[in-house]
Amino acid sequence: MTSVFDQFEQASQRSKQVTPQAIRPDISSTGFIQMKLQDEVPIFIKQKVNFMPSDKILRMCVSSNYIVIAMANSILLRIDMKHPDKPEEIDISKYIGNLRLSSMFLDPLGQHLLISAVPKQGDISSVAELFYLHRKTTKLKQASKFRGHEITAVGWNFSNTSETTSNSILLGSSRGLIFETEIGVEGDKIFTTSLEQYWRQVFDIGKESKPPITGLEFRRIPNTDKYVILLTTLIRIYQYIGAVTSHEEKPLLQQVFNKYLNTKERFNQLESSLPYSRMQFFYSSPQEFPKLFCWLTETGILLAQVDSKVDPENILVNQQMLPCPETSLLTSSVTRKSMAPISLVLTEFHVLLLYSDHVKGVSLLNQELIFEDTYNDAFGKLINITKDAATGSIWAFSERAVFKYKVTREDRNVWQVYVEKGEFELAKQYCKGNPAHVDQVLVKQAEMLFKNREYEKSALIYADTHSSFEEISLKFLQENQIEALKMFLRKKLEGLKSQDKTQITMIVIWVVELFMNQMGNLRSNDTSYLQNPRYLELQKQFDSFMATSKVEECMRKNRSTICSIMASHGDKENLLRLTIMNRNYEEVIRQHLYKNKHLEALEVLKSQGNKDLFYQYAGILLQELPKPTVAALISQGSSLKPSKLLPALVSCNSDEKHAREIIRYLEHCIYEQSCQEQAIHNFLLSLYARYKKEEVMSYISSQGQDVSMVHYDVHYALRLCQEANLTEACVQLSALLGLWITAVDLALSISVDLAKQIAAMPSHQGDVELRKKLWLKIAEHVVREKDDIQQAMEFLQQCELVRIEDILPFFSDFVTIDHFKEAICNSLQEYNRHIQDLKEEMQESTKAAEIIRKDIQAFRTRCTFVPTKDSCNSCNVQLLLRPFYVFPCGHRFHSDCLVAALTPMLPLESQLRLADLQHQLTQQQQQQQTLAAAAQSDAVSSNSASLCSREQLKADIDDLVASECLYCGELMIDSIDKPFIEEGDYDRVMKEWA
Repeated sequence: MTSVFDQFEQASQRSKQVTPQAIRPDISSTGFIQMKLQDEVPIFIKQKVNFMPSDKILRMCVSSNYIVIAMANSILLRIDMKHPDKPEEIDISKYIGNLRLSSMFLDPLGQHLLISAVPKQGDISSVAELFYLHRKTTKLKQASKFRGHEITAVGWNFSNTSETTSNSILLGSSRGLIFETEIGVEGDKIFTTSLEQYWRQVFDIGKESKPPITGLEFRRIPNTDKYVILLTTLIRIYQYIGAVTSHEEKPLLQQVFNKYLNTKERFNQLESSLPYSRMQFFYSSPQEFPKLFCWLTETGILLAQVDSKVDPENILVNQQMLPCPETSLLTSSVTRKSMAPISLVLTEFHVLLLYSDHVKGVSLLNQELIFEDTYNDAFGKLINITKDAATGSIWAFSERAVFKYKVTREDRNVWQVYVEKGEFELAKQYCKGNPAHVDQVLVKQAEMLFKNREYEKSALIYADTHSSFEEISLKFLQENQIEALKMFLRKKLEGLKSQDKTQITMIVIWVVELFMNQMGNLRSNDTSYLQNPRYLELQKQFDSFMATSKVEECMRKNRSTICSIMASHGDKENLLRLTIMNRNYEEVIRQHLYKNKHLEALEVLKSQGNKDLFYQYAGILLQELPKPTVAALISQGSSLKPSKLLPALVSCNSDEKHAREIIRYLEHCIYEQSCQEQAIHNFLLSLYARYKKEEVMSYISSQGQDVSMVHYDVHYALRLCQEANLTEACVQLSALLGLWITAVDLALSISVDLAKQIAAMPSHQGDVELRKKLWLKIAEHVVREKDDIQQAMEFLQQCELVRIEDILPFFSDFVTIDHFKEAICNSLQEYNRHIQDLKEEMQESTKAAEIIRKDIQAFRTRCTFVPTKDSCNSCNVQLLLRPFYVFPCGHRFHSDCLVAALTPMLPLESQLRLADLQHQLTQQQQQQQTLAAAAQSDAVSSNSASLCSREQLKADIDDLVASECLYCGELMIDSIDKPFIEEGDYDRVMKEWA
């Protein structure tokens, strides 16, 4: 046998695919054109396996791509679908003997096989047996503890991942007994709990009737410690739900059944005369909790959803009965029994029913027959249909053949079924992004909502479809549903792209017309429409609509049209809003001013961002609304330039009311915004001089007494104060300008104390004579004007610059010497003290000069001893080898070393001077050598002259180089911030250091 299961034969010569009638929407209503280039692939496709059994097939199990086939000649055929060309045959005749094979069970992993065998009919000498075969062995092992029990159902442990053991499983017998056990292999030995320590009967559902168990499965409820056990008999479904507190305790599920030992079990019952019933679950993978449940009986197929959250005692919810296609119209029980399905397989949306000669597929959603497949009699009768729990593949087998069903896009028409049932959200999910299908679902949903008079919801959904725009709009107009129509238009507008300018313009104008019509009707029928909630809501909606970006762009290009619509409805408020929305604020302000609505104009001015309009209209608004306008100007902060507002401010200071508000704004500019423009300060000072004279002095004082630091024009301020007769301010300003005599004269007209303050202001050292002159002017005023000798004497004590002899000429001739006796004596004593101080200072100076002369004389005879071993502090070479310099601090340098080290530290001018001197010295030395051969008398005079010149050059060089020590002088201090390594030498030095 070669290439088993990999060569397939289409057995469709008698197959018939029945598909539900598709929804065929009108092309004009959806905008989609369906084009089919070829017939759609059927959902279920039968493929015959290239396999010829050696005898009739009795049983077949499939799990995890692992197939076990039992034939009438007691041969087991095991096939691994990963290697289909290497089947394995096992002869089990010696194990079974005279028994016949009744059932075969394969676990979800395909590792553990249980074979139930019963005595042949009429044989009373044998008893039922249970055999076990592991995937890795070829020898059947007998489970002796189950001897005498016919196992009719097995509940596998779907959470098990072990290949050697099954973990806890349940076994159901033909007499209603339930066992819990664990099977597996250990080397070549089988162990079972019946044989070893872990085997127990955990429940008995038929204490009297002993019904056979036809289906058995248990699962752990996700995220809980609860387990649910479902089992079926011929006519009943039992549910056992309970918590397992200890997962180490064996038997495990005895903890669930304990709850039902003394209570009545919960079950569903259906009348059935069939000798079998079939239970099936659907799940995405074996490890997941089941989603659907079905149970085949004579009555039909009981279908339910599996949900553990609805009812803690019942996980089978939304139960419904699906009639079998063959028996739904039959009334005779015998006929129904003979024509009932043999078996079934449950998928996510369909159930496949197996009959003796054909297979039918029924939709779980609408119970329609969608598939029918007739089999050839040459293959014998169909025996069973099964599904691989791990892969989901479906297998059917007859007496002489094996078939596989390929499921292709099972959910392709599910969306149509949900549409027909009105479950549109589910329908959208199963459209899987197909735009044509989604559009059809939306159209049907919108039509249903429209039919149910839910117009606004219908409009929103219609807007997402490709239905005819004109047709949908007309439907709402015919029903006079303006709100729904507006919602439809606005939603359509949102879906348009910016390049769809024509459609955008049409919709925007239409929506504006609808709003204007609705609001116009309310205005005409209600004089107090501004308090009408309906009108306010419409206005809010309209404002929101007009604020969208697409509408704003459309309005900019169609402003005249939209303005005409608003004007035709007499809606001045929205016309004004439109102007504002288009940022034509100048026109809005002009209209308000034309209607003398100054406050409205001011509000518009504050709400816009064009600062030029403030400069343009501030004068008009200040004239009418001085206080609110100034508040608006202040609120703009530094964004406005006071100098540009100056023309408007100057034009409005005609009376005190306006002037005071302008002063408030100018004070804000100066004190809050620190404005330093002279024009602003001059204007504020002029207003102070006219309307708030008491503020002039405080303002001048706040600006300080430095004429270079004040922000106003001092000469202009002085003229203003003179015109306003503000003498005290004139005193301060005259002093600020340096007109000290004028300032003192004006101050004397007010008070002597003020004059004294002014006289004390010139504090510079060169102003002593000026101060004395000012004080003498005050003294003259005190003596001549007041003729008060006592006050004149007190005045002398206040000023150190004025003596008694300075003020004597100011007194009259009739004043006697007795009045000044004390003052004159004090003055003479002061002169004597001053003369004595001068004498002492002269003596100290003479002594200091004598000491300096002695130091100079001693310095001339000073000498320094240089040992022969001394070295240069720069090059560390013996000092006496070359000309050198010795400094008083003790540092010694060769002359060339000192010049080389000192030159870079000198200023550029000094460097050039030093180079020039050295060059001159070199030239003289060369000339001296040249003239060595000259006449003796001439040479003497020449040598004397050159000697003089050379000594001068050396002295000049010494002044530059040896004026201070290289290490201790100011040059070293000045170079402290210079880097040790020059920028150009950095890389070289770093390499040397490395």
